[in-house]
Amino acid sequence: MPAQSRATKLLRLAAKQPALSARELNEAGFPARTLSRMTASGHLRRVGRGLYAGTDTPPSAHQSAIEVSKLAPRAVLCLLSALEIHGIGVQAPFEVWIALPAGTHAPKGSTAALRVTRLSGAAFTEGIETHVLDGAPVRVYSLAKTITDCFKLRGKVGLDVALEALREAWTERKVTMDELWSFAQINRMTNVMRPYLEALAA
Repeated sequence: MPAQSRATKLLRLAAKQPALSARELNEAGFPARTLSRMTASGHLRRVGRGLYAGTDTPPSAHQSAIEVSKLAPRAVLCLLSALEIHGIGVQAPFEVWIALPAGTHAPKGSTAALRVTRLSGAAFTEGIETHVLDGAPVRVYSLAKTITDCFKLRGKVGLDVALEALREAWTERKVTMDELWSFAQINRMTNVMRPYLEALAA
């Protein structure tokens, strides 16, 4: 592909998302030297270590979450960050809350503050959804999974946050009792959540 055509294609791609990783750009056929040349010429800008955006691409309201997701493709937005994506609660966390498989290192190069939770087995793999935020796909736990995570990790987020999320999601009919029970079982939270779920169903 001629250099000019490659540059045009790259700029068109960069205009569609607030951030692209060097890894995914390389997989799309853009080698590191192309990124370096276009950054030096002012056509691209670095928004983080190994992250690029078009110079005319406005930052997203979810910029930090998108950047972290690009740097750590296995990461799943969880807890307070997931609640924000689902529109539950009034908290806008200044940290990006992510879950990683047990034994996985936290991503390096992010300018965002991170809160990392490590999960294993079904507690990590179940309930993952893909949400597209301003053109960028990110992995997020479902709302029902997130609520049971909040109970499981109430020492980190506070029981009040878990209860508020449960009440709001139930009132707005964003979760079902079957979903909540299912993820409570996966997270081994049935005994903890039982009185609250029974009160909702009463």
